[in-house]
Formats: sequence, structure tokens, C-alpha cells
Amino acid sequence: MILRYIHYFLAVAERGSFTRAAAALYISQPALSQQIRLLEQTLGVALFDRTGRSIRLTDAGLVFQQHARQALNALEAGARAVHDVEDLSRGHLRLGVTPTYTPWLVGPLLAAFWQRYPAIALTLSEATQEQIEQQLLNDELDLGLGFAGDHAAELTATPVLRESLVVMVGKTHELTQYQQIPLSDLAEQPLVLLDKSFATRVDIDSQCRRQGLRLNIAMETNTLGAITEMISRTQLATILPDTLAHSRNDLCAMSLSPPLSERTGVLLALRNSHHAAAAALSPLLREILEKMGIGPVGTLNDQALP
Repeated sequence: MILRYIHYFLAVAERGSFTRAAAALYISQPALSQQIRLLEQTLGVALFDRTGRSIRLTDAGLVFQQHARQALNALEAGARAVHDVEDLSRGHLRLGVTPTYTPWLVGPLLAAFWQRYPAIALTLSEATQEQIEQQLLNDELDLGLGFAGDHAAELTATPVLRESLVVMVGKTHELTQYQQIPLSDLAEQPLVLLDKSFATRVDIDSQCRRQGLRLNIAMETNTLGAITEMISRTQLATILPDTLAHSRNDLCAMSLSPPLSERTGVLLALRNSHHAAAAALSPLLREILEKMGIGPVGTLNDQALP
């Protein structure tokens, strides 16, 4: 309503005539006069002096004209900014990722995003799955990269990849002579694992309990980088997603028999949200995964494993 008043007021003020303004606005002169009277009643002042043969702005009308033009210019600038955001020539994307994606996916993804959308400011935060979901619900994130599971009804989860848990060791470890490790043999191996705040560790523990397997945990940490450094320098082994095989040339990955179940990586977002930059990241992510050797269905190709 206020925007229409501003358009009508400026049309009359610029043309000095209700008749000419009505013709330019494609409305009747009585309808236009009524709208201007309603605006004056709302403001509590007369905007036009109608006593002479032609109308002119009152002092109050002159003041209002200045602010009306500024307001209209600001609204038009806002409309242009909205279109700029929609065509990705400006904007801001807040992305949260779980830590197991950081070593191998975050760098290539952010580099590709910046190259394709250099005008979009991107804020990245690393957090647990639970924290990411809560931040999405609190409108502190636009998009999260996590795992499929029981999510809040307000969230959507779009599958982007599948990954399996594998044994990972350094190049000098005795297990490197095997391509596949019996699950029962893990009981004899000293392991360094992520601590129980990580979805990966929760998944490992629950699956091992179902298999009746008790792990030999020599160390645990909340830093993924510490684990990869430890296994590269010692005879410790670890259990991590096979996708991490992309991040280190000095590590080897062996599948488990029987395998621990796969899990699905998902993009998390608020249901019914519309965010142009977030929508653009999803196909770009799929491109990056395919280039890395992670096929269209999200399964790591055999040749990608050492």
C-alpha cells in the first residue's frame, strides 16, 4: 500500500497535474485523487495546494517528495540486489561440514566454488552432525554436509555420496600386504580412533557391537589430522571412511570382510528454504565427487583405493 502511494504521489508531483499523472499511471483521475487524499490523511498533512488553477506541492509536500524519492531509489536498489543474489553475482553462503570431509573434500569444493562464483562470500565452519543440524534450525547455517539419519522434520537431506568404513594404515604397516582384512583380526590390532563425539565413531562402535567385536583402542582423539599423522608414523591402524583415501598418498586403505555397512553423505538444509547460492553448490559438489572417482551413485570406484 505505501509503495503504491509513493508512486502515485511522485507521479502527481512531477507532472503537476492529476489528469496527466492519472494518464501515465493508467488509472482514472478520481481514483488517483482518492488515493492521494488517503495518503494525506495517513500523514495528517496536505501535500498539494489545490487552490489555484494548477496544483503545487506544499512545504510538507516538498519535504515528503525528497524522502519519497530516496525511499523509491532504495527499494529499486533492493530489487536489483535481489536479482543479483538470484543470478549469483553477489550473496553469502554459510556452510557447515562434519570433520571427516575436511581433509579430502573441503579444499577442492571451496576452490571450485570460488572459481565459479567469485562474488559469493562463503563462510565455512566445521562441526559435529548434531551441531550442524541445530545451527540450520537456528538459521546460523544455510547448508550442511553431513550424514543420513534421523533428522528433524524441518530439515531435508539430499544424498550426495556413499562411503564405507575401511582400515587405514601407514605405508610401512604389516597389513599393507593384504587387500582385505577379516573383521575378527581387528581385535588384535592396536587402533587410534576418533572419539565418541563423532558420528564416525558412533557408527563404528554400533556396528562392532552388532558383530560381537571388541576393539583394541590404544588412542582416541577429536582431531582427524592427528589420527592420519599417527598412523603414518607408527604401527597403529585406524578405521575411517574410504573417501579419505583421496587425501593422503602415504596411507593405505584395506576393505573389511565382512564389510561394515555403508553410510550416505547428505546435504542438509531447512525444508522449503530458497537460497540461490546453496542451490548452486549441490551440482558443483557432484561434479567434484565425480572428478575424484566417486561415481554418480556415490560409490567409490575400486581404482581409487590404494
